[in-house]
Amino acid sequence: MLVYLLWGSTYLGIRVAVESLPPLISAAMRFAAAAVVLAVVLRLRRGPGALRVPARRVGSAALVGVLLLAGGNGLVVLAESGPAGTAVPSGVAALLVATVPLLVVLLRTAGGDRPRPWTFLGVALGFAGLVLLVLPRDGVDGVPVAGALTVVAAAASWSVGSYLSGKILMPADPFVATVYEMVAGAAVLALVGVARGELRGFSFADVTGRSWAAMAYLMVAGSLVAFTAYVWLLAHAPISLVSTYAYVNPVVAVALGALFVAEPVTSQVLLGGAVIVAGVAVVVTTERPRRSPPPAVDGASAEPAGR
Repeated sequence: MLVYLLWGSTYLGIRVAVESLPPLISAAMRFAAAAVVLAVVLRLRRGPGALRVPARRVGSAALVGVLLLAGGNGLVVLAESGPAGTAVPSGVAALLVATVPLLVVLLRTAGGDRPRPWTFLGVALGFAGLVLLVLPRDGVDGVPVAGALTVVAAAASWSVGSYLSGKILMPADPFVATVYEMVAGAAVLALVGVARGELRGFSFADVTGRSWAAMAYLMVAGSLVAFTAYVWLLAHAPISLVSTYAYVNPVVAVALGALFVAEPVTSQVLLGGAVIVAGVAVVVTTERPRRSPPPAVDGASAEPAGR
């Protein structure tokens, strides 16, 4: 529960960090720094071979890292960093990301699983809440559509990464997997950030103290603690159980956004958010997906996928 509370607070952290830091470059910096810290800890505790993993598994971890961090996190950062009138409030971003368990159900269905009928009802309910959250109402503009679609794309990328992590051969140790995921995600974020011109005209002297503080908090609470714990849970728990973070994150994010940066909590946000969370609740409480049998390695039995 503490992990989920910390993760819910990262949406506000992103909002504050991008006030004076380039969005994708700052995300790359924190994931790269977290990867270095975690790698050093692993090496000190386990010796020089701590990070030695077959190339195939490194590639799998890199793919998952790009989907989770460059796609999932990077797109949220972009959505929250837009100019006034187009940026998505941090609380609303968390509500939109809460659709991840719904998207995972669709991925499982496409992969041959047969979710229960109640699960599809939950999916439909969740997406109805998404529509309620985004569409204009009574002549008043709703959530910026472009920003909302960016966050939904982030949720889709995160869902694919989470789903694949349980289907492909990953490093056996989830902490080692986290290092390679962060390195790959940081590299892609940095490349895209540079290509977007985020460093043109940027000066570290212009970065505010609160943005640096938010950056440090994101690195420790979001990257080292919450993300590492999420990767560990993906390797050791059913994805339906892991997805329960979607209950807590939006509530924490909406409350902190309203409290610290005066984000409006309108009736539309409350209604749409409540319907989304209700849909997620139906999905998570009615689904206990079975893990697929692990693929074979060189004709022998493999260890469980995602471990």
